[in-house]
Amino acid sequence: MSAKKRDKLEVIHDILQIIKQNGNQIKPTPLLRFSNLSSQSFALYEEELLEKKLMLVQMENKKKFYKITEKGHRYLDQYQMIRTFMQDFDL
Repeated sequence: MSAKKRDKLEVIHDILQIIKQNGNQIKPTPLLRFSNLSSQSFALYEEELLEKKLMLVQMENKKKFYKITEKGHRYLDQYQMIRTFMQDFDL
Protein backbone atom coordinates (compact mmCIF):
# COMPACT_ATOMS: atom_id res chain seq x y z
CA MET A 1 0.00 0.00 0.00
CA SER A 2 1.43 3.37 -0.96
CA ALA A 3 1.67 6.25 1.46
CA LYS A 4 -1.23 8.67 1.31
CA LYS A 5 -0.31 12.07 -0.07
CA ARG A 6 -1.13 14.90 2.34
CA ASP A 7 -3.69 17.40 1.16
CA LYS A 8 -3.21 21.15 1.47
CA LEU A 9 -5.21 21.50 4.70
CA GLU A 10 -3.21 18.70 6.30
CA VAL A 11 0.14 20.23 5.29
CA ILE A 12 -0.94 23.59 6.74
CA HIS A 13 -2.01 21.83 9.93
CA ASP A 14 1.32 20.00 10.13
CA ILE A 15 3.35 23.20 9.71
CA LEU A 16 1.35 25.05 12.37
CA GLN A 17 1.42 22.05 14.71
CA ILE A 18 5.22 21.81 14.42
CA ILE A 19 5.53 25.48 15.40
CA LYS A 20 3.13 24.97 18.32
CA GLN A 21 5.02 21.89 19.55
CA ASN A 22 8.24 23.91 19.60
CA GLY A 23 6.95 26.49 22.06
CA ASN A 24 5.38 28.61 19.31
CA GLN A 25 8.82 29.58 18.01
CA ILE A 26 10.96 27.76 15.46
CA LYS A 27 13.72 28.67 13.03
CA PRO A 28 13.16 28.14 9.28
CA THR A 29 15.57 25.21 8.79
CA PRO A 30 14.11 22.90 11.47
CA LEU A 31 10.57 23.81 10.36
CA LEU A 32 11.43 22.89 6.78
CA ARG A 33 13.01 19.60 7.92
CA PHE A 34 10.15 18.62 10.26
CA SER A 35 7.45 19.54 7.73
CA ASN A 36 8.89 17.02 5.27
CA LEU A 37 8.47 19.32 2.27
CA SER A 38 10.85 20.31 -0.49
CA SER A 39 12.29 23.82 -0.22
CA GLN A 40 10.16 24.89 -3.17
CA SER A 41 6.92 23.49 -1.70
CA PHE A 42 7.72 24.93 1.71
CA ALA A 43 8.27 28.39 0.19
CA LEU A 44 4.77 28.29 -1.34
CA TYR A 45 3.17 27.28 1.96
CA GLU A 46 5.25 29.86 3.84
CA GLU A 47 4.02 32.59 1.51
CA GLU A 48 0.39 31.55 1.89
CA LEU A 49 0.54 31.14 5.69
CA LEU A 50 2.10 34.58 6.09
CA GLU A 51 -0.31 36.16 3.62
CA LYS A 52 -3.34 34.63 5.42
CA LYS A 53 -1.84 35.66 8.77
CA LEU A 54 -1.82 32.11 10.16
CA MET A 55 1.83 32.54 11.15
CA LEU A 56 4.28 35.41 11.34
CA VAL A 57 8.01 35.98 11.12
CA GLN A 58 9.81 37.49 14.06
CA MET A 59 13.44 38.57 14.14
CA GLU A 60 15.37 38.08 17.38
CA ASN A 61 19.10 38.79 17.56
CA LYS A 62 19.26 38.77 13.75
CA LYS A 63 17.70 35.28 13.68
CA LYS A 64 14.43 34.51 11.91
CA PHE A 65 11.68 32.66 13.79
CA TYR A 66 8.19 31.58 12.83
CA LYS A 67 5.34 31.93 15.29
CA ILE A 68 1.65 31.03 15.10
CA THR A 69 -0.86 33.87 15.22
CA GLU A 70 -4.18 33.73 17.07
CA LYS A 71 -5.79 32.98 13.70
CA GLY A 72 -3.34 30.09 13.27
CA HIS A 73 -4.36 28.68 16.66
CA ARG A 74 -8.02 28.89 15.60
CA TYR A 75 -7.12 27.00 12.40
CA LEU A 76 -5.61 24.17 14.48
CA ASP A 77 -8.73 24.00 16.66
CA GLN A 78 -11.10 24.00 13.68
CA TYR A 79 -9.00 21.45 11.81
CA GLN A 80 -9.21 19.10 14.79
CA MET A 81 -13.00 19.50 14.88
CA ILE A 82 -13.20 18.62 11.18
CA ARG A 83 -10.98 15.56 11.66
CA THR A 84 -13.11 14.38 14.58
CA PHE A 85 -16.27 14.89 12.50
CA MET A 86 -14.80 12.86 9.64
CA GLN A 87 -13.75 10.05 11.98
CA ASP A 88 -17.16 10.00 13.70
CA PHE A 89 -18.86 9.46 10.35
CA ASP A 90 -16.14 7.21 8.93
CA LEU A 91 -15.45 9.63 6.09
